[in-house]
Amino acid sequence: MVQTADAKIYTAQEYLELEVNSPERHEYIDGEIRLMTGGTPDHNTIAGNLLTALKLALKGKSYRVFITDQRLWIPACEQYTYPDVMVIEKPLVLQAGRTDTVMNPSFIAEVLSQSTADYDRGGKFAAYRTLPTFREYLLVDQYAAHVEHYVKTAPNQWLMSEYASLDMALSLDTFDCQITISELYQDVEFVEAS
Repeated sequence: MVQTADAKIYTAQEYLELEVNSPERHEYIDGEIRLMTGGTPDHNTIAGNLLTALKLALKGKSYRVFITDQRLWIPACEQYTYPDVMVIEKPLVLQAGRTDTVMNPSFIAEVLSQSTADYDRGGKFAAYRTLPTFREYLLVDQYAAHVEHYVKTAPNQWLMSEYASLDMALSLDTFDCQITISELYQDVEFVEAS
């Protein structure tokens, strides 16, 4: 889970004023500002591998791909967050009065860590599902070859598929492209549990 900066309750405007000038990234949830923890080398490698695969697959298509530092506004929850990887169909929809905060992702991926896995599967996924454009969610474990893939099949209905072998490939429905699990984990060396 992300760390709480302090117990004070902030308005969204106060958060944005602080965040624009902060050297660190923070999420804004229910009036709380939470410091986002730093990623490990494997976390960054996996996110970078996914970004590269998506950029190649979507080249020349009507999508933009973002990594880590792009702020997302979730109006129904009054929440700001920074997904690890996000794809938005053009044109970008920006939060009113902002040039740095998007609102219309169709695909989001999070690389799981021990401190964020429950939040990414639970509260964060629930918040993402309130976005009308959001159709596909990928959760990638950084400690073992394991991927959870969620696809919206109807209003209030999501289909989950799991991939636990480097030999498998997953098909992303939103943009009709395939990514192998080995591609996601390229250059990641899993540590054997002792």
